[in-house]
Amino acid sequence: MKTIELEQLVRKNIWSLKPYSSARDEFHGEASVFLDANENPFNTPYDRYPDPKQWSLKEILATQKGVKKEQIMLGNGSDEPIDLVIRIFCEPGKDNIVAPNPTYGMYKVAAQINNVEYREVNLHENFDFESTELLNACDENTRLIFLCSPNNPTGNSLNENEIINTIEKFEGIVVVDEAYIDFSNRTSLLKNLNKYPNLIVLQTFSKAWASAGIRLGMAFASEDIINLFNKVKYPYNINILTQKYAVNLLNDYPKIKNWIAVILKEREILVKELNKLVCVEKIHPTDANFLLVRTKDANKTYQFLVDRGIIVRNRNNITLCGNCIRITVGTKAENQMLVETLKMLK
Repeated sequence: MKTIELEQLVRKNIWSLKPYSSARDEFHGEASVFLDANENPFNTPYDRYPDPKQWSLKEILATQKGVKKEQIMLGNGSDEPIDLVIRIFCEPGKDNIVAPNPTYGMYKVAAQINNVEYREVNLHENFDFESTELLNACDENTRLIFLCSPNNPTGNSLNENEIINTIEKFEGIVVVDEAYIDFSNRTSLLKNLNKYPNLIVLQTFSKAWASAGIRLGMAFASEDIINLFNKVKYPYNINILTQKYAVNLLNDYPKIKNWIAVILKEREILVKELNKLVCVEKIHPTDANFLLVRTKDANKTYQFLVDRGIIVRNRNNITLCGNCIRITVGTKAENQMLVETLKMLK
């Protein structure tokens, strides 16, 4: 098992930080009268602050994911843990982050917001990477490496051997974003969580769980790193409505599996139909619920669809994605409407 000196990686002010202690943190157990948090006693159950550590939700999630509940941090989408990990490990104006390019844009935005240098290493033409190239871009002030697999916007899973090599050789924290892992036949890196204390795995309820509207992201890491997240996050970052909805969703997992199966089937059909179109030049391999499609003219194709009320994502200006649009796999009816509309494009 790899060992890391976590104290040497964490910002000094964060390491010594005494976190805010909420009323719900200070009391654990059952009681009949709560007069500790200045809550209005009417409008039950919404009058009470939610569990700041979301233990009921984490217990179910831990069983399903095969981890300990103490290895889970829940955030307002994945964007919250992305921001928190930068705030915990990167000293503004001094430290830096390394990531492949192209990838999920919030890594760079969060780095810029926190005044942390963001170094990009272009992917190869097949949208994969070599760990040595990422590691060569690092220096003594590199604290984080972000890897998105399956990657957004390219859709492909990154080479797992290269990911593992990066984790093993990098002396900082490696964040692997698995937002789309449920649509892939690859296994999650959660299986390696106990082996690599410098690994953080991100997942989300927004994609396979069809719950983007509740804004619930998951970060999995060692208990020590999760404790740091809990130090820095806002006390009641996940509201009671979101927690209850997520518990109900987790208890109905067969429904989720069916949604995934339908999307994978529709993805296969959509690939076949799009490949027949004159305007389509290439559909890149995907392990996600979207397709990166190279067209003859991405700007023209995008505007043609917008004018007819169909919205896709124009990725023409993204590195390695010239003339590409990104198409989310929708319902059968939505996918058919897309294809029939594109047949009219000359």
